[in-house]
Amino acid sequence: MGKGFNRQRALRWLREGVLMLIIGAAIVWAVDRYRQPALPESFAGMVLPTIDGQAVDIAAMSEHRPLLVYVWATWCSVCRYTSPSVSQLALQGGNVMSIAMRSGDDARVAQWMQKKQLTMPVINDARGELAQRWQVSVTPTIVIIDKGKPVSATTGWTSYWGMKLRLWWAGVTA
Repeated sequence: MGKGFNRQRALRWLREGVLMLIIGAAIVWAVDRYRQPALPESFAGMVLPTIDGQAVDIAAMSEHRPLLVYVWATWCSVCRYTSPSVSQLALQGGNVMSIAMRSGDDARVAQWMQKKQLTMPVINDARGELAQRWQVSVTPTIVIIDKGKPVSATTGWTSYWGMKLRLWWAGVTA
């Protein structure tokens, strides 16, 4: 056969592409499970202050629709790519709470947020005590909480649409 369409070659490429996607998905799933934080079974009664002085109840925030909790840090290089998507989700009315891990005092975090033009709500975990209690060792970490219970978690970069899909899925499977 000449330079025309080769059906066998196309099928082989398709088969190998699907196999690579399956292998990639399995690796991502395994890494997420390995790095998954040990969150409390329930967030009931956990009221935390934001950098602007608001008291937030994570369980209450997740009662009517799933909540995306985003653990990040000002020094995290991957967070530079994820934080704008989280901020966009918050601006569009998404149910979002972020936690700045070991990023300085409230004023420093607020200044960093202003400089980066981010407008998501932030709980400051200045000394990393909350992250240590939840065993969050990687930034960024994204946890979806529904009705006060963690339903999924992932680490590393996640796209805007990946976050929306996780929130949607948590709402559908509730």
